[in-house]
Amino acid sequence: MDVIYEDENVLVFDKPPGVISDNIPLRVHRLDKDTSGVLLVAKNEKSLKFLQEQFKERRVEKKYISLATGDIKTGAGIIETLLGRSPKDKRKQRAFLAQEPRAENKRAAVTEYKVIERFPAFTLLEVTPKTGRKHQIRAHLAHIGHPIAGDKLYGFKNQPCPAGLKRQFLHANYIKITLPSGEIKEFISPLPKDLKLVLSSLAH
Repeated sequence: MDVIYEDENVLVFDKPPGVISDNIPLRVHRLDKDTSGVLLVAKNEKSLKFLQEQFKERRVEKKYISLATGDIKTGAGIIETLLGRSPKDKRKQRAFLAQEPRAENKRAAVTEYKVIERFPAFTLLEVTPKTGRKHQIRAHLAHIGHPIAGDKLYGFKNQPCPAGLKRQFLHANYIKITLPSGEIKEFISPLPKDLKLVLSSLAH
């Protein structure tokens, strides 16, 4: 994995798709196997605790680039639900509304999005998760009827897939966080080549 930044407390990687972040010791947060982008790893237990505290207190700003299926009519929006394991498929998370009978003990999840560009049958989004639930962006976009392009787990049956897309189109491109040194840092990962190629094929 390419290193974006390193000091005595922190390593910031540009994670390629296919790498399982759960296997990385002292990782601060997780990215799904086929999600690429900025991944923070602590170099010691003290730094890990310091960084994780910020994630818990929602003081970390994270942005993702995602290609959603279909035409999202509004230019921006907020998806706010409870999130918990799907009763039908244990591999998946499912959005629950507060009044649902099975909603108790589910955790609040909030995702903001804004449209970057529209293509026929797809919408490119900048997505800002305000909470850090497992599969949050994937489950939330599926919940509003616009699953991520190429997402085999959350995608709908027979949904269109752009030519050349071999994974879910989800990339963690930005993180802003206070480091153990006290410095506030922003880390950016540009859109990887495979996803750029997909966009250029959609534009033609």
